[in-house]
Amino acid sequence: MAEALLSAIDVSKDFAIPRSLLQWARREPPAAVHALNGVSLDVQRGETLGIVGESGCGKSTLARCLVRLLDCDDGRVVYDGTDIATLSGAERRRFNARVQMIFQDPYSSLNPRMSVRQILSEALRVHRMRPPGEIDARVAELLDTVRLPPDAADRHPHAFSGGQRQRIGIARALAVEPEVLVADELVSALDVSVQAQVVNLLLELQDRLSLTVVFVAHDLRLVRHISHRVAVMYLGKVVEVAPTERLFRDPRHPYTQALLAAAPEIDPGRRTHRAAARGELPSPINLPSGCLFRTRCPHAFDRCRSEVPTLTPRGPVHVAACHLDHPEPTE
Repeated sequence: MAEALLSAIDVSKDFAIPRSLLQWARREPPAAVHALNGVSLDVQRGETLGIVGESGCGKSTLARCLVRLLDCDDGRVVYDGTDIATLSGAERRRFNARVQMIFQDPYSSLNPRMSVRQILSEALRVHRMRPPGEIDARVAELLDTVRLPPDAADRHPHAFSGGQRQRIGIARALAVEPEVLVADELVSALDVSVQAQVVNLLLELQDRLSLTVVFVAHDLRLVRHISHRVAVMYLGKVVEVAPTERLFRDPRHPYTQALLAAAPEIDPGRRTHRAAARGELPSPINLPSGCLFRTRCPHAFDRCRSEVPTLTPRGPVHVAACHLDHPEPTE
């Protein structure tokens, strides 16, 4: 087992909902969206960990907690043995350089008033990555790394396509020479024809620069292509973690089975009529008791209503949070 470089330990995060005047008058208690509900996972040095789940399951919130764009309400995020909530000053800046995030939307994550040279130079200057006289050369090197032409340095983001802007975002993250990249829906805003190019670039950079990658996505085929291991999230909780091929071959949690059953198949002979998760996703404001998936699970029984399942071993390097040992897929 490789060394855990970045870990989430029982991380929880709520977002308060402002009360209306009527709710104030009625003295109703404040409500909150429970985005993360005790997330625990390890990111091993040098691996790509894929994080998947439905929209609203907390993937992006977890990504932001891992880079400390959001602070945890409970639990800890530990990087290289240090709780990142304790970092301040120079140590905080050092962490910010070592763990970088690439955002989902390449259109809004770049300052439209700055040229590419200014965008990349700003990161180099703030973190003192190069002497002033070497910054232009480093900018040219970064553009070459992400396969953009040298003249891109003096153009503004609006002059580029979505795929090119995402390459600029990758270059900005690489400018501070990080050890970990957290990619939040890296290619979901891009055309399908461009997605493969950006993903293959990320794979090449990981191999060349020895990067550790957290890859947040909802596209199961993409996650299978890029990830060494996969963590499956449901309603702000990790319900299964396993090596990629093992998880796709032998999922042990009913929700993972439902996700895989719902994934589209190009080959008509491999398509299934198996029912995916039944019913609607519960509100993250009023979470179900016990197992969060029990309201949609075909295998739910009394214990699921009263007891929260924990991640338990289901074979070598495979864990799942389910009271059943090995639930069979529902036909």
